[in-house]
Amino acid sequence: MSAILSVTNLTKSFGSHSVLHNVSFEIQSGSIVGLVGPNGAGKSTIMKATLGLINYQSGKIKLNGQLVSPTSHQLLEHVGALIEYPGIYPFLSGWDHLTMFANSKQAVTEIVSELKMTGYIHQKAKHYSLGMKQKLGIALALVNHPQLVVLDEPMNGLDPQSIKDLRDLILSMAKHGTTFLISSHILSELAKLVDSLIIISQGQIIKQTTMTQLLNKDTHYIDLQTNDDQRARFLIRDAGYELVNGPALRVIQTGPDQLSKLIQLMAINNIEVLDIQHENGNLEHSLLTLLTAK
Repeated sequence: MSAILSVTNLTKSFGSHSVLHNVSFEIQSGSIVGLVGPNGAGKSTIMKATLGLINYQSGKIKLNGQLVSPTSHQLLEHVGALIEYPGIYPFLSGWDHLTMFANSKQAVTEIVSELKMTGYIHQKAKHYSLGMKQKLGIALALVNHPQLVVLDEPMNGLDPQSIKDLRDLILSMAKHGTTFLISSHILSELAKLVDSLIIISQGQIIKQTTMTQLLNKDTHYIDLQTNDDQRARFLIRDAGYELVNGPALRVIQTGPDQLSKLIQLMAINNIEVLDIQHENGNLEHSLLTLLTAK
């Protein structure tokens, strides 16, 4: 799989304030990549530089092997983007916005249907809610089926059903070859979407990894439900196992034979095990662990 986007030693300062320090990464064609990190880490700056919206002190950005900059951005006609807030004209309808940028009327009809915007697409945008405006911005980014889509906080203002609709559309487009770079603070949703992650802190890439690799390194838990959880809790702690604070019997897993030992411990103390669940750590925990160690 070839790299559709390549960023090499990107450095950016605003006056005396250094924002990016030798940032380098590659994104493979057809992948969905999450760009994550604390506020002020440099995520939006990377996205704007990638789109040729801002200049930078040094480094190279290549799209399909060709350089992109504020003065050389012809290739960006194959890129869709939503950065921060969508630029919307209040006295134009959503349909008007899309037809101004779309390659065909059919493309407009398809994206309106896929994002379930039919009921209001012909209304003037000044009457749109936050979520409706956000959907329009996303539709503008996706309408021409670009090779690369850059989305900054695309789920802002969307209700749960709209988030699911967007997720399904992104996954479908990725299967057909579209590449996505997505920044979002809604980590639970990002975890359902992305193949890999670029993790940034204080203007530096601290890790680029797949979602599977990141979560496999995280903590694993065994959740037990018994007919006497209070007594079971004391027995588990007395046996030297570590429990997570909270009402549930959640044991931190430290070895492959731990479950059988816990079941045996319950059995010899005449406690009935009613249910057993295995849980993996989540993206939020994994990221916080990485960022704290930085």
